[in-house]
Amino acid sequence: MLPIVIFLLDGLGDRAHDVLGGRTGNEAATTPTLDRLCERGSCGVLYAVGPGRAPSSEVAHWSLLGYTPEEFPGRAVFEAVGRGQEVDPEDVFAYAALRPAERRDDGWWLVGRPHPERDAEEAERLVAGLDGIEIDGLTFSLAHVWRGEAILRVSPGADDRVTDTDAFFRDRHPLLRPQSLVPEAERTARAAEAWTREVMRRLEGGRFNVVTLKWWGRAREYPSFVERHGLRGSFVADSAFLRGLGAALGLGPIHAAEGEDPVADLRHRVELARERLAAGDTFVFCHQKTTDAAGHTKDPHVKQRTIEELDAAVDDLPLDRAVVCLTGDHATPASPDVIHSGDPVPLVVAGPGVRADHVSTFGERDCAAGILGHLRGPDLMPVLLNAADRPLFLGSRPTPFRDADGYPAVLEPLL
Repeated sequence: MLPIVIFLLDGLGDRAHDVLGGRTGNEAATTPTLDRLCERGSCGVLYAVGPGRAPSSEVAHWSLLGYTPEEFPGRAVFEAVGRGQEVDPEDVFAYAALRPAERRDDGWWLVGRPHPERDAEEAERLVAGLDGIEIDGLTFSLAHVWRGEAILRVSPGADDRVTDTDAFFRDRHPLLRPQSLVPEAERTARAAEAWTREVMRRLEGGRFNVVTLKWWGRAREYPSFVERHGLRGSFVADSAFLRGLGAALGLGPIHAAEGEDPVADLRHRVELARERLAAGDTFVFCHQKTTDAAGHTKDPHVKQRTIEELDAAVDDLPLDRAVVCLTGDHATPASPDVIHSGDPVPLVVAGPGVRADHVSTFGERDCAAGILGHLRGPDLMPVLLNAADRPLFLGSRPTPFRDADGYPAVLEPLL
């Protein structure tokens, strides 16, 4: 049996652009190393959730790692875990952000966000002054993260099935009213609205006068990664929320910062993967955000150049000792002006015993013709486990864990 390594280039997928001759950034890029990887591996395209569906990174990762929407605890839980906070299933979490807003005829409109350096001290002071507000028997506790962003913990007896007040991502959009998704959450939704209005009252007249809420959730029961897939290992990422996601699954979080040299950052991840394999890990997940940031520039040439630069960093993958997968979590198109899109992401799997198909060029169109075809997120781990000689033989019952794809436990001999 072989270990598995995933190199996840965030937002790797793209759309075709006229300025690139009707090609995506991946298709237009000159990528000799990725092309050679395709030549020796199995190729396909991947939809993290499904065709046409544009997932957030956390939703995409959750699906790709073999977990269901019903098990998803919410990104705010990962944010808390990634920052070392205790997560109690009795508490409800949301992600809070201090913002400036202006009053218009149709509501309050968000018009920016605190600067991470110039406004850092003021933002932290303002958030601290809002900690511990009580509404209808619920305590709203805030733990500052950076530039006015904070983890909100609501207890006791709150319900996480509440809609966001932050419409997300754009600098200019209206503040939304929190609403309950089910009748049982009505009390929490009403309290969240009352809390929002109390925050605005306390901040009235200041530069930053509202706090938005999003990513509601609470800790849930689900199998660990070893229980579901029979694999133990590491989760390499820069962001706290992704390391929190890995830790929530029982994968050892490793902080690998991203700086001004994305090629060096990716080479470092390749080195870390080799180190973890040498240490005995059977699963290593390495995340890098560079391609997502390139897509958010909304310049197709930037995305093309970014992929070309990163190509040089994947010339030493551990293909001799592991099944290696290189793909993305979603598409971040360089145009039009959308956050993410539901377009397919290139996927290549290579390593000992992996069958080579006829694909010889990396990109959405060519990879789509590969032997793996069109996959959805929940297909990824079974495909990789099969390539690593670790598939669960259907019809046997070696594990009590729902949706298990691997063999997690053996009977230890008695002393």
